[in-house]
Amino acid sequence: MIYVSRHEHFNAAHKLHNPKWSDERNREVFGPCANVNWHGHNYDLVVTVKGTPDPDTGFVVDLKALSDLIKEHVTDQVDHKNLNLDVPFLAGQMASTENLAVAFWEIITRELPAITPAQLHCIKLYETPRNFVEYYG
Repeated sequence: MIYVSRHEHFNAAHKLHNPKWSDERNREVFGPCANVNWHGHNYDLVVTVKGTPDPDTGFVVDLKALSDLIKEHVTDQVDHKNLNLDVPFLAGQMASTENLAVAFWEIITRELPAITPAQLHCIKLYETPRNFVEYYG
């Protein structure tokens, strides 16, 4: 089994806010991430697929095709957007990095068979250089 990864980047704003809670409780739990005027991140996304190399190309996946898939179906949908307000696939959810990683998994899993027989192995989403989520489906 070979694992191949593609690294992409996007910028987005969000706030963590549970509408069932008071503003005080939101600030207590989420700290500055509950800022009423939002805040932003420079996200890094690493998508890893697994499979066996194609005997004709030697590729598990064409990385250009994978990059194009991620750009069209994922990063173009969130780049320079407000995750709470502008992203339909996050509607009704907390705009956490965890929920974003799960949504990306679902999108990429749905679209990946169009470009490769390889399977999605992992989504790694960095909110900051020190804070990231890994999701394996």
